[in-house]
Amino acid sequence: MLQSKLFTKTRREAPKDELAKNAELLIRAGFIHKEMAGVYSYLPLGWRVIQKIISIVREEMNAIGGQEIELSALQEKGVWEKTGRWDDQVVDNWFKTKLKNETEVGLAYTHEAAMAELMKDHVSSYRDLPSYPYQFQMKFRNELRSKSGLFRGREFLMKDLYSFNKTTEELDLFYEEAIKTYRKIFDRLNIGDSTYLTLASGGAFGTDYSHEFQTLTAAGEDTIYLSKEKKMAINKEVMNEKALKMLKISEKELTEERAVEVGNIYKLGDFYSRPLGLTYTTEEGNEQAVIMGSYGIGISRLMGTIVEVFADDKGIVWPESVAPFKIHLVYLTGNDKVKAYADKLYGDLVGRNIEVLYDDRDLRAGEKFQDSDLMGIPYRIIVSDKTLESGRLEMKERKSGEVKMISEEELLSGKLN
Repeated sequence: MLQSKLFTKTRREAPKDELAKNAELLIRAGFIHKEMAGVYSYLPLGWRVIQKIISIVREEMNAIGGQEIELSALQEKGVWEKTGRWDDQVVDNWFKTKLKNETEVGLAYTHEAAMAELMKDHVSSYRDLPSYPYQFQMKFRNELRSKSGLFRGREFLMKDLYSFNKTTEELDLFYEEAIKTYRKIFDRLNIGDSTYLTLASGGAFGTDYSHEFQTLTAAGEDTIYLSKEKKMAINKEVMNEKALKMLKISEKELTEERAVEVGNIYKLGDFYSRPLGLTYTTEEGNEQAVIMGSYGIGISRLMGTIVEVFADDKGIVWPESVAPFKIHLVYLTGNDKVKAYADKLYGDLVGRNIEVLYDDRDLRAGEKFQDSDLMGIPYRIIVSDKTLESGRLEMKERKSGEVKMISEEELLSGKLN
């Protein structure tokens, strides 16, 4: 992409009412646009990052048997009433509205009930199970406060997978597989070392506990008690003797930390399937309720988390796995030969399918470098009079700040680290 054609522009300041570092930097760098508190639009650079995150999550979901679908955001009141989850006293963050015929509907904050209702048309026998549908979709939550940028949105992008199993034993096996898969995802996003499986509340689903994946950051909204040695944690809301005994951890080995929840998994059992009549016929001919599980990952929240974890005083620092581009090619104003060489180099990179943002703008070097640091693309390649004379290219790694001279052949090979 040519930076001169990129319709988004960097900004020196974020909106005055934006308090979160993740949103402030993403707005300033031209990745997102703030519509209102808790509601953001994704601009070309931001959408590329979101798609990179989605691609990683999709690959791992497919690897454990997931099948991608897309459900309606509009939710039928009657379906959720059967599970007791329509009542505002039970779920206090519904967005509800009415159709022209006065029928009341809601905007989905999650999809367990809707998914269970849909599966009634597709599950009748033990031969139809297990099944693992998932989706990437905007969710809507009428949050009272939304001051943490992409951490707590009123509209946010989420991956939600739902497991449908014959027995609790079959669910338990998939649940453990999901834990391993989530760890792979966070490793691929470069936050695995700071993300911990965390014992959390089971909510209203008939179980004492669920599990969250919490990433350490001072900007996090949650307090967890962490054992780095055992790589597990307990959410403050369930910190008690029973939880400690369950995890075989003593309180002395735990440290209090701030963290943000980037994923969660629940064993739902028959909480949704029984009231909605989602059953199957066993091999013996008996009717049984389908056993369910729910597995969420906040896609947009992950984007904000990565910014919070890796950003420095100059701006965003993207891991290569999710960066909008691998290379930021920066042409410094010089003679016509310099521009001609930079143009050709850009074309060669594109021809090799190497993702590159080419800063072809006629601006001073300082402005270009400031924008480049703010945007956080992993490798900055400088083309100037000096580099042209030397026959080498100057490469600066955004994360380490290391500067070295490389050949054109090294650059075009795509192997820069």
